[in-house]
Amino acid sequence: MLVDSPPEPRAETAPAPPGRRAIRSAGLLAAVAVLVLVFVASIAVGAKSMPMEQVWHGLFHDTGTYGDVVVGERLSRSVLGLLAGIALGLSGAVLQALTRNPLADPGLLGINLGASAAVVTAISFFGVTSLSGYVWFAFTGAALVGVLLYALGGARGATPVRLALAGTAISAALYGYLQAVMIMDGAALNKMRFWTVGSLASANMHTIQQVLPFLAVGTVLALGLARPLNALAMGDDTARALGARLTRTRALSMAAATLLCGAATAACGPIVFVGLMVPHIVRSFTGPDMRWILPYAAVLSPVLLLGADVVGRVVARPAELQVGIVTAVIGAPVFVLLVRRRKVAQL
Repeated sequence: MLVDSPPEPRAETAPAPPGRRAIRSAGLLAAVAVLVLVFVASIAVGAKSMPMEQVWHGLFHDTGTYGDVVVGERLSRSVLGLLAGIALGLSGAVLQALTRNPLADPGLLGINLGASAAVVTAISFFGVTSLSGYVWFAFTGAALVGVLLYALGGARGATPVRLALAGTAISAALYGYLQAVMIMDGAALNKMRFWTVGSLASANMHTIQQVLPFLAVGTVLALGLARPLNALAMGDDTARALGARLTRTRALSMAAATLLCGAATAACGPIVFVGLMVPHIVRSFTGPDMRWILPYAAVLSPVLLLGADVVGRVVARPAELQVGIVTAVIGAPVFVLLVRRRKVAQL
């Protein structure tokens, strides 16, 4: 596991030159424009080819077949992809700042596995079979792991290393439980394998309404933590000297990450690499300032997620590849490249 040493205080506290701020602002606006284009493409492109005029008619005028396909399926799917992408990007950025490890993501701390363990428990022991039932179990599992992680990580004395070690221990225990239940219960295995792949295909407005309050609170909380996380990155002593409340910042960061990752995982299943790749890539051109990393991650993560979903619908027509498979195929080589770059930089 790679843990970064705290950066120099001057790099964090010195304001960016006006020209650099203008470039970053223009880049963020360009990223928003790309997100709008990808969102439109997500509505227009499906496993079944449909002319653009039919898509437009179904979106705004038709309540029949076209309306059912475009509004009932594609629009819901695109909205969920947008929200889940924002959540995964922000949670990954917050956890990377909290652990001071740019290769961290929600999976490192076991939050995804907490949701997965809760879902397999719901299937095997409570007979839950619907996505709307999975949502609450998954979110509860993620939240419990977040609380347990913070307690084992030292609570008031939590440090990046303690949090990472606690996350590794929790992940190992949950993975063993998950495999044991699925091996003993074949029906749970058959149902669970469709959820664990990570997909937007079962999206509907009811599910979105269920997770939206958690996503909204988590997003506001994460964006509000930019300055405290900047102080935390300089080390505990420097952060205290700057007036940062370390315990409060760490607790709120864990709460934000749990709300965001838990809600996204509950609605879509565990989707890997989005929370890892995007914040890390964003950091390469924004620098370490969380005031820029968080907004960029919130915009570019849904670009990746929706783009991967569109690719999955196109490459396997008339069937489709689930978005979790596409992000894994894209993310694995990118992750290897990131690790190799870090090794070279440390030589």
